[in-house]
Parts: sequence; C-alpha cells; structure tokens
Amino acid sequence: MEVGISLEKAKVLVSENIFTLSSESINLSDANGRILSKSLISKVNDPRFDNSAMDGWAVIKEDCNLNGETKLIIKGEIQAGTKNPPSIKSGEACKITTGAPIPDGANAIVIREDSRVEGNNVIIIGPARKSYIRIKGENLSLGTKAILEGTQMSASTISLAATMGYDEIEVYRKPTIGVISTGDELVMPNSKINDWQIYESNSFGIAALIEQMGGTPIRYGIVTDSINQLRETLDKASRECDAIITTGGVSMGDWDIVRKIMEKEGEIIFWKIKIRPGGPPIFGNWKNKPIFGLPGNPVSSHLVFSMIVCPWFSSIYGISENESPNLGKKVRVKLRNDVSGAQGKLCMRRIKITSEDEGLFATTHTHQGSGNIHSMVVHNGVTLLPPDIDGKKGEIIEAFWFN
Repeated sequence: MEVGISLEKAKVLVSENIFTLSSESINLSDANGRILSKSLISKVNDPRFDNSAMDGWAVIKEDCNLNGETKLIIKGEIQAGTKNPPSIKSGEACKITTGAPIPDGANAIVIREDSRVEGNNVIIIGPARKSYIRIKGENLSLGTKAILEGTQMSASTISLAATMGYDEIEVYRKPTIGVISTGDELVMPNSKINDWQIYESNSFGIAALIEQMGGTPIRYGIVTDSINQLRETLDKASRECDAIITTGGVSMGDWDIVRKIMEKEGEIIFWKIKIRPGGPPIFGNWKNKPIFGLPGNPVSSHLVFSMIVCPWFSSIYGISENESPNLGKKVRVKLRNDVSGAQGKLCMRRIKITSEDEGLFATTHTHQGSGNIHSMVVHNGVTLLPPDIDGKKGEIIEAFWFN
C-alpha cells in the first residue's frame, strides 16, 4: 500500500487496475451517451451528389453578365428529390430549390432575390456563384474514418452516423458501478430527520457522474457505521457490479469503517492523495473488483471522482484521457482575486470561469468548505495550484473547467 501520493501517481495506479469491456451492437436511436467501440467509416459521399445550397436558378456562369442583366430561357424546375433533372445549355436556366441536384451543363447558382421572371424567361440581375453549389463529397468522402473508437455519442455524432448510412453501431457494454454511502448521520431526502442528521446526497451526485462517463450506477443506499452491514453490501455489490464506489469512512477516525474493513479484508493499493480538498481517498480491490473509497464531504467526493475516477473510465475504454468522455478540461485562467494555496498539496479552490475577449478569467465566490456543495453550483471550475503556491490577482494559472 502506498500512502500520501501525488495525483499523477494515483492516476497511474488506477489505470493499471482495469478490466476489458465487451462490445455490443445497438440501434442508432439508442446511442446517445454510449461509447463507440469500433470507428465508423463513411459508407457514402456527403453530399452524395452536387446540389444547390440556395433557392434560385441553375445557370451557366459564363452566360451571366457581371454588370447588367441577362435574359435566359426557363428550361424547367428541379426540386429536392428530383430523380432525372433536365440538362441545360447556353442561354438556358432551371429553377432550383435548396438540396436539389445540379442539372448537367450548369456550373453556378443565382439566388432567387437576384432575378425576376418575365413569361418563359428569367432575368438575371446579379452574378452567378459557383460557391452556391455543394460539391459531391466535399463534407465527407466515401471511406473516410469519421467517428473514432472511444467517442461518446452525442446528437451531432449520431446525426453524422445516420448521414453515413448507419442504423446500428458497435459500442462498449456500459460498466456497472455500485454506489454505497456510509454514515450513521445520513437519511434519505424527504425522510423524517433529527437535528443531528443530514440528508444523503453523495450517491445521487456520484450516480449522475457515472452516467456522464458512460456507466450504469447501481445505488445500494445508506450503510450505517456497521462493519457487518458494510461487508454484506460490499459483497453484494462485488457480485453484481464491475466496480464499487463508496463515500465516507476513509479517513483516520475510529468510525471510518471503509478504511478499517479494507485494511483487514480487502486490498488497498493507495490511501491518501496530496490534494486539497479530497485528500483521504482509498483505492484498491474488494473480491477482485476495483473499489474507490471517496471522502464523505460532497465537494471532495465530486472532485476526487473528476480527478481519478474519470481517468480510470478512460483506461477501461482503452483510450487516452484527452479522447475520452470527461467532466471538464484543463485551461489557463487569469485570476481576478487572490487565491490561497495549500501546504504540500495540489490546491483545488472553486472558481467561476468566464470567457471574455481578452481570454479566460476566474473569480471565487462563497466559502470554500469541502462540505459546501452549493459552491459547486455557483462555481464552474477549480484551481490547480501546485503545492505551497498561492495564486495572486492578475496571475495566469492552470485550472480545471467543468463541462
């Protein structure tokens, strides 16, 4: 067991304790949020044929006067979906709608606003533009690898997959993650509550984060500070899930039962990371299943998930952290106020990041207690201040910007 390690070392250790996810074929209509296990190669050109980007007239560019008017004979009309559009020759034009195929002979489009109809003729008032023609394959060519393995499918990638001719795709099976909250003081929301109790919130937040990373959470409710109850719940979760996340009970107190049971009956790979907040997490194995013991304070559990559980998800998907679904990204921000660091630890103070013409700026609001989950709502990022370093107003520092 390693104790008090750096965040980077923790990320390496969790990435070494992974399992292989199988793939499954799903309908494209069920693909939102799923992780692609096989890259998608376009089955078609996009566009599939030359077509008009505007409503107007398909013409021969050389027929049209740059200055003045041009009279052309109306040959016909082409709409989107027209199977056999007529061809044109010099002196002729076809009325055309957006998305309609370009007729043979035409090489430019005149928009409707730059024309008027006189009987069987159209009078072209402005120049014809080749740029109003969408060229076959200009967006995507047949055979292009367009959506890469490891992509978390979204509205845009699902639309692109359909455009390329896919109605089914190969995705990774969703990993199931058991979520266990510990503590005698916890009660479920909307339950009768005593003065010494608090509403349990961690399992709801952690479950949402798991879903954002492409997993399926299974919540096992609240475990009181009972070793026997915790053992039973851990055993059940290890049988039913791919991995386990607990919250609370990982520090040095007499009632920190997750740490105690892991020391005696589990395998601890590391305990404590040199970060603030979120310093005392445990990572190891329970009955050959990876287990993350997150701190009980809600801010700490959220941040530790973001910093070490997200990279672990990347590893089980077999892709780099930068390419995987994630909860945010590293950025450089300019501080609008002083921010204190932490002695000997990477310091993650909550900040509000705004994008302005001059770049990204960061300010802090509310107090920074690790139990203040409201601070995660009014802020949208955290500082990444190196150990023993304070952030001064006007300095540019590294930060983590949540999605």
